[in-house]
Amino acid sequence: MLISLYVLRLHFGPFLFGTLTVMFLFLLQFLMNNLDKLIGKGLDNAIILQVIMLSLSWMIVLAIPMGVLFSTLMAFGSMSGAHETTIIKSGGRSLYRMMFPLIIIGAGLFYGVYWFNDSILPESNHRFKILMQDIQRKKPTFAIESGRFVSQLEGYTILARKVDTLSGALYGVTIYDNGYTNRTNVLSADTGSIKFSSDYSRVIVTLRNGEVHQLQKQKRTDFRMMRFSKHVISIAARDFLFQQSDVNPGSRGDREMSIADMRSIVQETDISLNVTQKRIDTLLNEHYGEVVQARLPGDSADATMTPIRERVLTEQEIHKRVLNRLSVLRSPLESDLFQANEQQKKKKAYLVEIYKKYSIPAACLVFVFIGCPLGVLSKRGNFGISAAISLLFYVVFWACLIGGEKLADRDLISAEIGGWFGIYVTGAIGLALTFIVNNELSVKDLWQKIRRA
Repeated sequence: MLISLYVLRLHFGPFLFGTLTVMFLFLLQFLMNNLDKLIGKGLDNAIILQVIMLSLSWMIVLAIPMGVLFSTLMAFGSMSGAHETTIIKSGGRSLYRMMFPLIIIGAGLFYGVYWFNDSILPESNHRFKILMQDIQRKKPTFAIESGRFVSQLEGYTILARKVDTLSGALYGVTIYDNGYTNRTNVLSADTGSIKFSSDYSRVIVTLRNGEVHQLQKQKRTDFRMMRFSKHVISIAARDFLFQQSDVNPGSRGDREMSIADMRSIVQETDISLNVTQKRIDTLLNEHYGEVVQARLPGDSADATMTPIRERVLTEQEIHKRVLNRLSVLRSPLESDLFQANEQQKKKKAYLVEIYKKYSIPAACLVFVFIGCPLGVLSKRGNFGISAAISLLFYVVFWACLIGGEKLADRDLISAEIGGWFGIYVTGAIGLALTFIVNNELSVKDLWQKIRRA
């Protein structure tokens, strides 16, 4: 019992450190890729914080298995370096017994991550997608800068040669009104001001001491100029005020669904496949009967009495009739076969995602069987080696997971193998390493045992 508690205590700190470090790296990458979409649009800090919190959900699912691998490498590496594993083995405890509490913890993490992956992550991904769509629709904060053209208002281009940042007054204002199809209006004024209406639905531009130059596009000689002391323009301002959409309506992708939702889609796809298959069978049976009837008239005895020329002409007519029947059959048959193929692809894609819902959390348990023996073999518990080995096996796991998904999508392997392929590969490596280290075998000894078996 004391040994188990001691092993768990050694893992607690490295597990938290490894998990938080991986989450920090994922978060840093996310901010680098999406910071330009969040900054400069006048979003409240609460909205930006909500985006970050929603993105943390998928980071947690990916970081916890990495934390397990890193902590087992660190803990057993330090124990091996201090010869503690040797002492424990001399007391009659095997590597399996030392790993037992970690296997229990790994199984618990597997269930916890699976529950989070199936219950929390889909809703979080859906809310994140809707929120990012709302942010992309929102236009950047409207602001006038000295000497720069502003074209964020639909149909208008505004130029202010000087802007008083304290009072907001504009000097030397020129506005190009392109909202008319038959004429162009150019407004110029000595001074002006600009502000939003109370509901942010319109932009109110007030100009003082200026002119309106109006030019007809069809008739260039028709030019008008009007002077004004005060002129007010009301411009529609859409998407400047951030509005969040309802998260309930709208279609969801496979990563925004729970396992139950995806299984229901698979069942619906099976029903559609059965209907399509029955329609194909009906088409083939109906047209097959018509084609069979297109034969030489009369029985074999009558056929022998028919002149050769008449028989040849009759066979040519029958050949044309068969081709006509097949051409009528071809179009609906190709349509049904294409539909069945697409339904089969859709079913397989959802099945792969269902199995991935299980396989990614299962890495929490599988990595225990990789990290513990590798930690013993490395005989070091430093950060550099543990991080390098963790990264290596994590890359192998994800490469196998993505590769299995691609192979399943191309119908080269089944959906089950594709979804679990990463676990199959890393699990086999982990079990082999655990067996070798527990029995203190060399590669040569292991090869001899395999040959004897």
